Formats: sequence, C-alpha cells, structure tokens
Amino acid sequence: MKRILFLFLGGCLVVFALVYAFIYYVPYSEGVRSGELIKISKKGVLVKTWEGEISQGISGAQIFSFSVLDKDEDVIQKLKDYQGQYVKVNYTERYATFFWLGDTKYFITQVEQEQSPHFRN
Repeated sequence: MKRILFLFLGGCLVVFALVYAFIYYVPYSEGVRSGELIKISKKGVLVKTWEGEISQGISGAQIFSFSVLDKDEDVIQKLKDYQGQYVKVNYTERYATFFWLGDTKYFITQVEQEQSPHFRN
C-alpha cells in the first residue's frame, strides 16, 4: 500500500514538473507591441506580481495587458521610468501561466522608449 501511494505521488510530481517546464520554457509566440504605457504596478494578495498596460489607440479602446517576471529588474525599472510615455516592448506569450508568475500570458522581456506617431514633427 505504501509503495502504491509513493508511486502515485511521485508520478503526480513528475507530471506537474513536466507541465511547469513546458509552460515556463516553451513560448507560444514572441512579438513586439508599442503604445502609451498607462500602468505598471505590483499587485496581489498572497503573491505579488508586476502587471502593466499599454494603450494602443488614441481613445484607449485597445489595451494590451502584460506581466513582468521579478527577475527582470532592469525591465521593471525602465517601465517605471517610462510611465506615461510611448514605449515599444518585446514580449513572449506562453500557453498558460501560474498565479505566482503573473496574471497574463504575455511577459515583457525588453522595453525601450519610442517617439509617439501622434506627435511627430
């Protein structure tokens, strides 16, 4: 009986590890988006994650929500510095996410300041 329980729990642990590795390391897509950075915040009750939003339209009707991993401290600092400005972000989309990684499937990997196409000279 103990052996069956041990094998069952070990099998469950292996399956969870494989699912986690697939979700964390295998990207669904990668891309670039740009817009006005309207929000960056660290939120959550039990686990705090960095979440943000980019407005991709003049009226704010097209909002791109994203997450940032805690290990990307330079990206977080740049997002804080560029708050309210026009930015271009590189992101990785995953198949799913876990609550301790972020709220969205989109994770920002790089950010740079851009000139707004609405106010060019």
